[in-house]
Amino acid sequence: MTSTLDVGDARLAYTEAGSGSPVVWLHGSGPGATGMSNFGGNLPAFSDYRNIVVDLPGWGESPRPETGEPLIFHAADRVCRAMTALGIERAHLVGNSYGGAVAMRIAMRYPDRVDRLVLMAPGGVLPPDAPPWPAGLERLFAYMAADKPSREAMAEFVRHMVFDESLATDALIDERYESSLRAHPELPVPPNFGDLTPDLGLITAPTLLVWGREDQTVPLTWAPRILTGIPNAELRVLPNCRHWVQYERAPEFNHIVREFLRGGAAAAEG
Repeated sequence: MTSTLDVGDARLAYTEAGSGSPVVWLHGSGPGATGMSNFGGNLPAFSDYRNIVVDLPGWGESPRPETGEPLIFHAADRVCRAMTALGIERAHLVGNSYGGAVAMRIAMRYPDRVDRLVLMAPGGVLPPDAPPWPAGLERLFAYMAADKPSREAMAEFVRHMVFDESLATDALIDERYESSLRAHPELPVPPNFGDLTPDLGLITAPTLLVWGREDQTVPLTWAPRILTGIPNAELRVLPNCRHWVQYERAPEFNHIVREFLRGGAAAAEG
């Protein structure tokens, strides 16, 4: 069940499940994205954690932000306020794409609040030669710019998120399409997400980067800048996989993230 928190100048929707050490899950910025659409299928594997799955400002059930601040910076501060309201002093953060950027910003600005950091193809750090944008980002921005996006546009977007296009089911496309119509962000295209590159060295938390080798949205070629910029980072690359690692390769993702959160090597087996 979705609940809502008042965080001062905004309301954040979230879903809570499980019990144990807290994990805050932060979703991507794709059309129709919500916390549970990104991570609902992973939560059963993390039932021994207290999972807080957030709808970031402007997505899902969280109202659009009234701000000129870069979206990553704005969202990071509101997530920290939500953690405080929930009595969470420190948590693991798991972020996908835009949500990975929000997680990095929290780790930079509030290092004492972050235990371990898991980032799936995070945004917020661009190579010097971008744009031109990869195909997945082009479709994301085109969808966001449309006055009334079509279901076919959503289908094209979802198919670009996965290597195995059979995973782009009608049910998934319909869910994302209906969600996008309920909470279509009114943002400049491309939005002002903010640049995290200068502050990567401020992240002290142990960090796991997880990337799909065939990612066409945040390409693997963008990973080295983050990997070398964060002092205690490691990278795990999954083949035959695009941007939605947690969905397309859920069993492997769940395994390596659980190992990492327990303090073991990300590639450990058993």
